[in-house]
Amino acid sequence: MTSAAQTLKTEQVIPHITAGRRLIALVPAGGVGARALSDEDQSPKQYRLIKSQPMIVWTVQRLLADSRVERVVVGVQHGDTQASALFEKEPRVIVSPSAGATRAQTVLQTLAHDLFRSEDWVLVHDAARPGLPLVALSRLIDACLSANRGGLLAMAATDTVKLASEGEMGPRVQQTLARERVWLAQTPQMFQVGLLRQALAGAITAGHPVTDEASAMEWAGDEPLLVEGTLSNHKVTWPEDFEGVRRWL
Repeated sequence: MTSAAQTLKTEQVIPHITAGRRLIALVPAGGVGARALSDEDQSPKQYRLIKSQPMIVWTVQRLLADSRVERVVVGVQHGDTQASALFEKEPRVIVSPSAGATRAQTVLQTLAHDLFRSEDWVLVHDAARPGLPLVALSRLIDACLSANRGGLLAMAATDTVKLASEGEMGPRVQQTLARERVWLAQTPQMFQVGLLRQALAGAITAGHPVTDEASAMEWAGDEPLLVEGTLSNHKVTWPEDFEGVRRWL
């Protein structure tokens, strides 16, 4: 996060306002989540069951909980039929075979879907964050629309943060960072479609590392809003994370 990034706390939430602007969610689901694989289950993590329901179904339901989200577009690999089967009876969900080799490519290629217009707002959300609360989603939408600026959910760091350097014996501390200026990014990350398309395409072409949508927007000179996230919006990364998210759900 850049130190110039703007921060919005819970108490600064503005009442719901859409003013005719169209909101569409995008869930990149083209990976397998190799770090989350276990000896018992080798299926892509987005399709792993949590309380008898695939994780991606939980995730999409969370996005649809805010009635202002018109559609959810799920970007999958060509030949992946699981998502289509899961959402065939959900009229607000579109499954697009538009995934690429990286998350950034998946998002950019999915944004090429005819549904998206440049003036629309897109909320890009990890398939592996099934615990997104409606209050946090609504808080992000309210903040971005009220400020007419893109932003993301994030958590302020609570631990002491160390910047590492590589040594002969492994990583070592180079510097202690000011915890007050460090935020841990979550999703959704919300931006205008046209601006995000340009930023992603430019950053990818320039070879800039794009770890999330905000990093592409930062590369393009934007300063996204930081909107207070929540612990329950934790990303499932390791096998043991599934048990934790079961408790949240």
